[in-house]
Amino acid sequence: MEIILKEDVVNLGYKNDIITVKSGYGRNYLIPTGKAIIASPSAKKMLAEDLKQRAHKLEKIKNDAEALAAKLQGVSLTIATKVSSTGSIFGSVGNIQIAEALAKLGFDIDRKIIVVKDAVKEVGQYTATVKLHKEVSVEIPFEVVAE
Repeated sequence: MEIILKEDVVNLGYKNDIITVKSGYGRNYLIPTGKAIIASPSAKKMLAEDLKQRAHKLEKIKNDAEALAAKLQGVSLTIATKVSSTGSIFGSVGNIQIAEALAKLGFDIDRKIIVVKDAVKEVGQYTATVKLHKEVSVEIPFEVVAE
């Protein structure tokens, strides 16, 4: 089933992408929740016209994302958590804690666009990826230390 995404969906695609998904996923989740529409020939024509008209706006959004990525390039975070005597963390460090640490530095970044590859359950050095735009992403190193 071919659909057009109306908003960014994690691990699937970005807004205005035409993608193929299984029909049950499209019919039962994406279309009823308003995240996508069926990619009919008329919908594809409307999408092409919209993209043509909004090309300069999309370029500005990409430039803003690149500027924010340049600011984030030199940032490294230190996250303090409660640690057991063996060095393992109670719970884990995820995108929420990274978003809070970035907010303390003055960067207002949505936690949904921050990706931590592996579960962080021990003290040490890690990296997180912030996907600011479909063509712009930046890796932020962070260190987990005992509180």
